[in-house]
Amino acid sequence: MNESRQTIQIKTEPNIGNRFVAGLVDYIIIYGVTFFLIFTLGEPNDEGGYSLNGLPGLIPIIFWLIMTVGLEIGFGATIGNSLVGLKAIPKNGTNRKLTFGESFTRHLLDPIDMFFFGLIGIITIKNTDKNQRLGDIWGNTIVVKTSELNKTE
Repeated sequence: MNESRQTIQIKTEPNIGNRFVAGLVDYIIIYGVTFFLIFTLGEPNDEGGYSLNGLPGLIPIIFWLIMTVGLEIGFGATIGNSLVGLKAIPKNGTNRKLTFGESFTRHLLDPIDMFFFGLIGIITIKNTDKNQRLGDIWGNTIVVKTSELNKTE
């Protein structure tokens, strides 16, 4: 009963600018570390680039998992979301950290949501009742301002 009241009280807004900045911060860090790993651990290939093969090739994937899913389930938000004052929570409005499944599911669709400078994410955020991107819809999550969460506590 208490959870349904929280759902009504928590206001979702598009927050497109903040969400864009949060994603940009997170993925600049992820891509920066990934490129660093490729150039330091990788081997030159025939095309003039570098390849990261075998077990070292898993390091960027594990880093992505830690930076997105790990931070959300451990601290409640990614670095980018923390900087702009946003937090992903379950769609029912319960103020809790996401589970591994909820967070992993929502971040699997990041490449689609960010396609063409985030156009797909922006369109879905603007056209859903709870301002959700595709990853949020699939993961049954919403993104809210942390200040709104503090009002409901």
